[in-house]
Amino acid sequence: MTPADQSRRALEICALAPVVPVLVLDRIADAAPLARALVAGGLPALEVTLRTPAALDAIRAMAEVPGGVVGAGTLLTPADVKAAKAAGARFGVSPGATDRLLAACEDEGLPLLPGAATATEVMALLERGYSVQKFFPAEASGGVPALAAIGGPIPQVRFCPTGGIGPKNAGDYLDLANVLCVGGSWVAPKDRVAAGDWAAIEALARAAAALPRRARE
Repeated sequence: MTPADQSRRALEICALAPVVPVLVLDRIADAAPLARALVAGGLPALEVTLRTPAALDAIRAMAEVPGGVVGAGTLLTPADVKAAKAAGARFGVSPGATDRLLAACEDEGLPLLPGAATATEVMALLERGYSVQKFFPAEASGGVPALAAIGGPIPQVRFCPTGGIGPKNAGDYLDLANVLCVGGSWVAPKDRVAAGDWAAIEALARAAAALPRRARE
């Protein structure tokens, strides 16, 4: 899969909803009901971060949920890419980008949202063919003003900003012309997941899915 193909597929995934839930799961049993609640609420693209021992099995369970498009986050190495693809991930997300990681995703045919935080990193990825990227860590890297400024000289790159984004500032990011969607964990609070309060999570997902966004293509 070429970088251009990767970005086309990433654009399609980002277009599914204004918010991509960023999920850290400790219990495999929570995976399927959590995915069902988020999908029912209008958030079909789900990023399961590879930060816990349960992550790969959670991806396997979520991959079976109708209507969901499950991906793997926190991809750091080629081994992560292979494991995520084998578990059923349909896209990947990385906090940054290295040549080895990009090559692994291209070889495995796993669409990737590669992370970038500076204009130089954005340009390097664009030079390789990635026109859809993750802006991370969004708030720590200057937030909305920084991403808007990057959009001035590099308007052809569009982003899914992640990191420090919640219901209070998600709309500010989504109002930018170069933002396709945002990533955030607020739609699946740990206490609600632990309690199995899927109705509450579905309600949070519905509110997030209703957020307006400026960039739609």
